[in-house]
Amino acid sequence: MMIEISNKKLEKVVADIHVVLVINKDFTHSSVVDKEFLEFCGFKGESEESLLVQSSNTLYVGCDSLEADDIRLACAQAYEALKKTKAKILKIRTYSSDCPGVNIKAIAEGFTLGAYEFNAYKSKNEEKSLERVVIVLEDYSRVDVSIQTAQKAVDVGVKIADATNYAKDIVNAMPNEMTPEALAQKAEELASSLQNVTCKVFGEEFLKEQGMNAFLAVSRASVHSPKLIHLIYKPENAQKRIVYVGKGLTYDSGGLSLKPSEHMVTMKADKSGASAVMAILKGASELKLPYEIHAIVGATENMIGGNAYKPDDVLIAKNGKTIEVRNTDAEGRLVLADCLCYAQEFKPDELIDMATLTGACVVALGEFTTGVMGHNEAFKQNMVSSAAKSGELSAILPFNKYLKKLLKSSVADMSNISSSRYGGAITAGLFLDNFIEDEYKQKWIHLDIAGPAYIEKAWGYNQFGASGAGVRMNLYRMIDESKDKKILN
Repeated sequence: MMIEISNKKLEKVVADIHVVLVINKDFTHSSVVDKEFLEFCGFKGESEESLLVQSSNTLYVGCDSLEADDIRLACAQAYEALKKTKAKILKIRTYSSDCPGVNIKAIAEGFTLGAYEFNAYKSKNEEKSLERVVIVLEDYSRVDVSIQTAQKAVDVGVKIADATNYAKDIVNAMPNEMTPEALAQKAEELASSLQNVTCKVFGEEFLKEQGMNAFLAVSRASVHSPKLIHLIYKPENAQKRIVYVGKGLTYDSGGLSLKPSEHMVTMKADKSGASAVMAILKGASELKLPYEIHAIVGATENMIGGNAYKPDDVLIAKNGKTIEVRNTDAEGRLVLADCLCYAQEFKPDELIDMATLTGACVVALGEFTTGVMGHNEAFKQNMVSSAAKSGELSAILPFNKYLKKLLKSSVADMSNISSSRYGGAITAGLFLDNFIEDEYKQKWIHLDIAGPAYIEKAWGYNQFGASGAGVRMNLYRMIDESKDKKILN
């Protein structure tokens, strides 16, 4: 689906359907030409409510405000309402607020995110008629918008949404197909398709050489060999180096601490952190952001077998610290521990790990919200602010010294799980803190995306399944700090 800009008058733009957003239930605006019919049909203009009026070829969609995320949601709803029709071309005004580029970008994002479908395993797919969305520079609020500003905003919005959809494809792929080897191949294909991007893939021998024994232990019972994937985007004159680490459990059975069967379904989504960091690098490259980006992925499976790692094992991580295994289903933190040690060898200005790490984070924050943890308050607040601009939900979970004591072990430096059932998301973050060197503690953030990464129901502009959690918040943050921040502010 193409998204285009037109500076013609609205009535001069040929389209099958005119999409009108009813802002804050305001039926008095001149764009609402079917007020009496809308009232007759009981249309109230509420969020995610839509009504197609055939006589005027107009789709009305409720939109709570001119805030960017409300615009995204309304445009995704417009696509949903029209995807089974024969409409090929839609037209929509710009709905600008204080900065014209923001909501034009939101329109592009909303339609692109809303149009995502994952049909790889269906024998029959319905073809969609919709080919083009035309954003008409005749503004709802009579704000002047230049065609250059509008085109740049559309380009940015589409690239951000495409990166998010790329992450969804990886997460939604079945575990029998998206193995560690396949994920590594996917990374190599990504690198070959992008400018200034290289990819290195390391196997079991390298992990042994590096002393990454926690990572190796998790992989022991899988028939698929583990892969350490390292993607690097390196533009000229990079302003700083940002290193991302993603949890890449292509499947998690829980190991010998076996998950109940109902909890094992959806565990293909345990690679959501990996898919997110790969997608962030893809977006950064396509947007030509002025940062050196590293995406490091620990890819493996957590399975059962005669050679599986066991509760009571003691593992020696890459940094020499010892870990008592008390639960093999707390495996993601073991993989991340070694990968974080590896990541710090590249001297990051910022270090961000992303993982579907704990069910406790979902209990604390609900299904839709990412937990943000770390030591640097300004860094955390900055991430939450960028998440809000992107439309992602996030909240800070505070570290404290008393919870850290719950990770003590009588036989090793630490246990891989807390001795308490409470505060599990935070104690998992504090476990990772053991593998962050002092010079990087203020540069590190841990994002627990267990809640929003994969949901078994549609929500907002997200379909059933993967949401690409973490991709947009991180791309927004980088763009916001770059020379292009005027588009997003």
